[in-house]
Amino acid sequence: MTAQVDYLVVFFTATSGASGALLGSDEQELEQLVWQLVDVKNKKLGKVNELLIKPDLSDLTEEKEEEEEENELEESAEKENKPNADNVFTATSLETALNLFCLQLTNEVNSAGAGTSVCLCTDGPLHIRQVIHPEAASKNILVPDCFHSFFDLRKEFKMCFPTSDLKALNVHNMAETLSIPVDLPAMLDPSATLDPSAILPAEIAVQLIQIMSSIVLALLSEPSSHTFSTEERVSEKFETGTCSKMEKVCDNTVIRARGLPWQSSDQDIARFFRGLNIAKGGAALCLNAQGRRNGEALVRFVSEEHRDLALQRHKHHMGNRYIEVYKASGEDFLKIAGGTSNEVAMFLSREDQIIVRMRGLPFTATNEQVLTFFSPEEGLKETCPVSGGKDGILFVRYPDGRPTGDAFVLFSCEEHAQCALRKHKEILGRRYIELFKSTAAEVQQVLNRYSSAPLISVAPAPLVSMVPSVSLLPPPGRMRDCLRLRGLPYTASIEDILTFLGEFTNDIRPHGVHMVLNQQARPSGDCFIQLTSVERAIQASQRLHKQIMSSQRGANSRYVEVFPCSTEEMGLVLMGGSLPHTHTHAHIRSGTGLSPPPCKSRRLTPPSYSFAPAPPIMSAEAAAALYPSIGQMVLAPRPLPPGHAYYPASTPMYMNYTTYYPSPPGSPNTLGFFPSPSSLSSPGGLIRMPALTYSGNGVKDLINAVQGYQYAPEDALVHAHGHVHAHDPTGTLLTQPKEWVCI
Repeated sequence: MTAQVDYLVVFFTATSGASGALLGSDEQELEQLVWQLVDVKNKKLGKVNELLIKPDLSDLTEEKEEEEEENELEESAEKENKPNADNVFTATSLETALNLFCLQLTNEVNSAGAGTSVCLCTDGPLHIRQVIHPEAASKNILVPDCFHSFFDLRKEFKMCFPTSDLKALNVHNMAETLSIPVDLPAMLDPSATLDPSAILPAEIAVQLIQIMSSIVLALLSEPSSHTFSTEERVSEKFETGTCSKMEKVCDNTVIRARGLPWQSSDQDIARFFRGLNIAKGGAALCLNAQGRRNGEALVRFVSEEHRDLALQRHKHHMGNRYIEVYKASGEDFLKIAGGTSNEVAMFLSREDQIIVRMRGLPFTATNEQVLTFFSPEEGLKETCPVSGGKDGILFVRYPDGRPTGDAFVLFSCEEHAQCALRKHKEILGRRYIELFKSTAAEVQQVLNRYSSAPLISVAPAPLVSMVPSVSLLPPPGRMRDCLRLRGLPYTASIEDILTFLGEFTNDIRPHGVHMVLNQQARPSGDCFIQLTSVERAIQASQRLHKQIMSSQRGANSRYVEVFPCSTEEMGLVLMGGSLPHTHTHAHIRSGTGLSPPPCKSRRLTPPSYSFAPAPPIMSAEAAAALYPSIGQMVLAPRPLPPGHAYYPASTPMYMNYTTYYPSPPGSPNTLGFFPSPSSLSSPGGLIRMPALTYSGNGVKDLINAVQGYQYAPEDALVHAHGHVHAHDPTGTLLTQPKEWVCI
């Protein structure tokens, strides 16, 4: 609440485009300003002033000049029949027009001598929020202070008449309620069905101003005796801040902007929505799967009214690009901008700080190296001191404490931030560093990504859809008789792993080497080894930890981390689960090293999503006819046991997460497994392989397909219509069974 002002300036604007409810929605330029001063104390009206904005015609061609001359002749003919303003001014640009408006208004107030406080009064918020401020922002024009506050005549009228519908109010309705005689053209009659995008004739503005001034006087007089004391404010500056995931965000206050330039910041978004009040920290840029900006942003406004006005800026331009604006939900905003980390909250608690993101840092980078990077030596011109020293640096880490190569740095002013950005792609250590101007919401989003669950929109299809009933893994236990190898070269093969293990190769169990593959069936850099005893696993981890592994298929070599683990923990990862999260020093103390693969971490309590069981290959009757000797077997394939929960199908969150799968057992999806019938002398199973090619090397291809699986001498490969081959004639797989599986 503010005190009653001395003067009200009844204000009206007209553009070269749509008017009424769609004023300013077509991004057309301002052409006309009309205003009239109202003395609140003495209840007197001043002169009606009109300001026309006409561009300079000196650079136009002859054809355009002729068109302008014709338009001027038409306007001069129309002036005879329209109500003329008391004072008419002209300007060649918006900046000149705004300055001239302020000058004329100041002179008129000073000549009246009844006070100094002045505030605009408009018919709705569109004239200020959707016309003056957006056009001024697009042309980089500084808006005078008088345009940052105004009274909405419709809201003031509703205070006096609470039963009226705010959305249905207009000048005609208000004048009719107050018994003010109105003689408006048919196009302004609310009962007429007219095109809302129709252009308002220039002569109507003066007449509307006169009616609005009469409405203001009627509200000030008896019996209403209304006091204009609750003015609306237009935010002059976007305020950065943090948002907690526990905070409630109304769905009717959030929009999604799409098509932003990749280098745009939250300040650029605030400039695009200039005139509308964005909530503190309410501009959140979205990142793609690679952690880069994807051209989208979620914006939270202070009220539903401002959100609705923002939707009218759909396909308005930011530079040379048009921006699409859609509705969004509060949940969408919290997923991007919400955070729970106290460390991030402390980092972002300093206001009026410029944030710069560093990408590509060496994993061994320290606070001192970052400070030296920005301020190498005293006395240099290109030094840009970090605000707060070490407290102004935030390293991004995985849940297990490993660095990601990203960091955020605070600077106290725009000058220091721009100086820091000029160091883009300079060298720190042996790596060049990428620098970008960042936002508080981006800090939250990056930290959420590396410290929270994988947000996978749908459950990915497993590489292994059917596995034998007899697991190749030993029963789960707590004995740490397995090894986890982390950081393998991506070109490493089974032979390279066996060479790396050296003497411990003799202690590997049958089928005991498990390569972990990513969703594209490529090595993820992880591997599990099952050994015969806990003692040998501990010895191997102590002797081989951080030793160099070379690859025969590539020149690169890397040091490999080796940790002992249990079969239960190994099986959890191989079957698609996630491991418990502890800090790095906890790993060192316990010796497990069981940090999850990158981006594998605990979930954000999503609804469970289990893999549906695979359908049977054929009915029992059909199988009995096809396989009469083994018709009693179970014909349904064994689906992969349900893994951990995934997010169900929904809007993609553009997160950079990978699903991991084991390499063994690696049966293709066309294999159907059937338990062995009781007639066989030893435990085992039969495999049916449909869709085989007619041409090929016969049994050699079949043996290659099941390479590494042991079978008994009496086993045979059976075709649907007869025997193909009894068994491997050389007996290589019988005398030298594989000790591991690699498919």
